[in-house]
Amino acid sequence: MMSKITNEIVIDSSRKIGFDLVGFAKAESLDEEFLKLNIWLEKNYHAEMKYMEKNLEKRLDVKNIFPNAVSVISLGLNYYYNENFSEKKSSGKISRYAWGKDYHFVMWQKCEDLITQLKNIDNSFEAVYYVDTGPVMDKVWAVRSGLGWQGKHTNVINKEIGSWFFIATIICNKTFSFSNVIADFCGSCTACIDACPTDAIVQPYLIDSNKCISYQTIENKNEIDETLKGKFDNWIFGCDICQDVCPWNIKFFAESKVAEFEPVNVEIETEKIINMTEKEFSERFNLSPIKRTKLKGLKRNAKFVSQ
Repeated sequence: MMSKITNEIVIDSSRKIGFDLVGFAKAESLDEEFLKLNIWLEKNYHAEMKYMEKNLEKRLDVKNIFPNAVSVISLGLNYYYNENFSEKKSSGKISRYAWGKDYHFVMWQKCEDLITQLKNIDNSFEAVYYVDTGPVMDKVWAVRSGLGWQGKHTNVINKEIGSWFFIATIICNKTFSFSNVIADFCGSCTACIDACPTDAIVQPYLIDSNKCISYQTIENKNEIDETLKGKFDNWIFGCDICQDVCPWNIKFFAESKVAEFEPVNVEIETEKIINMTEKEFSERFNLSPIKRTKLKGLKRNAKFVSQ
């Protein structure tokens, strides 16, 4: 029996829900990309993110997550707001993705809404979804689904909105016309590599998390490597340097339409963080991605850039 759900229906439904990008890929084994993942792991470029070593068979093939998988739908949601930092030495900078509400809450709801709509159209539609939290190579599927190409900084770049978008991955049991893969338009540009103050982009398309400011300020639960002192440019939660200098982001950014991502925490006085109480932290960052680093981690970061 033919599915009632077509590419056009998914695209129309996802646009109405608020997604900016949508693409389709065949659910198949990611052999080439999996090989690159293993090389990255062998080099210990994942640092202390030991979860990256788990469920490798699921990263390789989504059928190990969802046995009825036929297609993967990749979705992109623009989070860019055109706000500038004050560049005061006393202020700690926050990565743009964390200026507003935690994107997981926003994306999860939109994915659930989309799946519910598609099930209402065809009750045989089955799907599972992930937003950056499961054993799924979201960026790889975004590239395979034609949302963009993976830049030398490893973020996915779209020709219309640059790399300022979150990715959701829906694995489903229906067949679609699959999207064309977009060519790599980075060319000979090395802006992101040249701009990284810690040399974390060790070669094009390869990042050493041990040197990455985003890793050090968010994922790292230990003390920050002293050899990185003076290189953080006041970033206390994440880092956007490699994206800020990307010509595609400079020329082709678009403002987000998502109210939840409107800037709330753009930068914070480091002294205010150092003196912050648990109560103040919990109240201010209740629905923010900044909660991930906990108060202890945020204080560590503030002290590191202040010294």
